Amino acid sequence: MASSNSNPNDAVPPKRDDAQGASPEGHPTLTWRRFNGQPVRGTLQEAVERTLVRERKLGNQLKVCIGTDSQVYGKVTEFATVIVFLREGRGGFMFIHNDKTRNPMSIKERLLTEVSRSIQVAYSICDLLDRYKVDLEVHADINTNPQFKSNPALSEAMGYILSMGFAFKAKPDAFASSSCANKLV
Repeated sequence: MASSNSNPNDAVPPKRDDAQGASPEGHPTLTWRRFNGQPVRGTLQEAVERTLVRERKLGNQLKVCIGTDSQVYGKVTEFATVIVFLREGRGGFMFIHNDKTRNPMSIKERLLTEVSRSIQVAYSICDLLDRYKVDLEVHADINTNPQFKSNPALSEAMGYILSMGFAFKAKPDAFASSSCANKLV
């Protein structure tokens, strides 16, 4: 739910992966990096597929968790979205995307924007994960305890994620958003 004084066109445009600024399918591509700062090469779908193939060859069973967190710095809101690749019993690693907007948002609007960003990423790779039989969860940085400011967004976020066909996790189980992405904003 957008406030009357926010305009989605005021967002700082995301950086692009390729010279054309779009994937072959015409979808905008975002700039992703690894935790060590090394850029993720090619489209997100290509990078995820290379990762799935490599990890399968190494004998690792993966699960993917996607989450977004944000932090307001003055008039700028910074977002971090992560794709966490968990190796069953063997740790994990992640791809990271950061961007900023100058749109003023209520806390509920910001939390639902976080969820929307995570869903967009999940949707862009879900067919690939299905093909490789990798489980996917979307994590929301929203507290299940009604005493917290984030709680009023819980039912909408949960409905949004579940209606898209994704598994949903909220705090305290939403580590991709509340721990991983949180450290990167």
